[in-house]
Parts: sequence; C-alpha cells; structure tokens
Amino acid sequence: MKLCRSLPIGYGALAEAASRVTIPFSYVAGYLPVSYMSTPETKIHPSSPFPNGTTACDSARCARDRIFDAARKLFYKYGIRGVSVDQIAAEADTTKVTLYRVFESKEQLICEVLEDQAKRFWAWWDSVVALHPGKPREQISALITELRDFMEQEAAERGCPLSNAAVEVVEEDHPTRALIRKHKAEKVRRLRELCRELGARQPEALADALMLIVNGMFSTRVAGDGTEHVASAYDAVMALVDSPSLGVPPKSKR
Repeated sequence: MKLCRSLPIGYGALAEAASRVTIPFSYVAGYLPVSYMSTPETKIHPSSPFPNGTTACDSARCARDRIFDAARKLFYKYGIRGVSVDQIAAEADTTKVTLYRVFESKEQLICEVLEDQAKRFWAWWDSVVALHPGKPREQISALITELRDFMEQEAAERGCPLSNAAVEVVEEDHPTRALIRKHKAEKVRRLRELCRELGARQPEALADALMLIVNGMFSTRVAGDGTEHVASAYDAVMALVDSPSLGVPPKSKR
C-alpha cells in the first residue's frame, strides 16, 4: 500500500519515500507516533465466562487491538512464559517496534491481558446472577451449570488464564501477582456473600468448598480432557449447598 495521509513535520522524507515505494503498512507503523494508532476500548462479552471470546474488530482494526488479541490467544494456549514478543508481533501481523510503541513492556501487556480476562469473567458472572434476583440457590445453580457446560467445550481446554498465570509467575514483586490475588479474593468474597444470602449454616466453609470445586474444574481441563470430571461438578456443588452441616437442607430452603 502507499501512504496518502499527511504526516507531521519531520516525517516528510518518509512520506516522500513511501509515495514511490509500495511497502507493508506494518513496517511504516513501527516509525509512526503512537497517536497514529487508535486504541478503542476493549469490548467485553458477558454471554461467556471464557476469556478467549472473539471481539467485534475486523481486519481494519488498529495495531494495538491486533497485538492485544494475539497476546491474549497465545498466552492462553502456550502460557505467558512460553510466548515471546516476536511471536506476538508475528501473530498480530506487525513489528516488535510497533508493539513496544503501544505497550511499554511485555509485563504491561501481560497485566492488561489478565485484567481483561478478569473483567470478562465478572461481566459473565453478573449477567448470570441477574437472571435470578434475590434467589441465591438458583444463582449458585446457574453459575455452576453455565460454567460446567462451557468448561466441557474444546475452547476451554486450557482452563482459567489467571490460575495458569499464578503457576507461571513466582516472583512476588511481579505486577501480575496483585491482579491474581485480587481476582481470587473477589471470587471468595462473592461466593461467601451468596452463601450468607442462602442462609447456610457455615457460609464461609461452604463458599471455600465451592471455590475448590470451581478451581478443580479449571485444573482438570488443563491436566487432560477432564470433561467427564467437569460434568460431575454440578451434583457435587448442589450436594454441598443442600448439606445439613454446611448449607441449607432441602426442607428449609429459602
């Protein structure tokens, strides 16, 4: 393609050269100011808890979105330590120079990807519980049902991206550690709130048990096929919810 836009002062030589030579825009983009690359807000799709959901962008989307989407997909499939900046740039059909113009470092890109994953997860959670206002048992049932059904799909074979990152990142001062701890704490808070609203006899213990099952669903998908084990998660959760020692026995359900 040929550049036809006017460039800021100082880029005249580049514009003159580009007018005579056909070159890929990805090479030129590496030398353009960041202001030449749009950064639209990432769209969150509450219909699915899966962090690798597709976006509404098309082939004309900006370099930043292409880089972000490429990193999200590669990190999920191969791990954040198993993917290089060169691989991300190649997958995004751009250059490493461009990547470092829109993201200060790989660590910043990792943090933004994980933060986006968490936002997608909580948007999905909110959309599910909103269908059963004031009915905590139905909310728990719906959350586990949808999560179970989704985790049985091939697209969810790598489990939870934040849990995966927690295994890979061992440095306590790494910026992703705070994001991972925040996500875990929020999951605990929400489950305990649901269990208290349920009127469970031991809401904290019940919530912790439910969290172990949810985390186990993610882990078993990473370790292997795991779909058969994931399918049994719903019955295990509801047995705990109806447990006379932890939850609310059927005869006294609210």
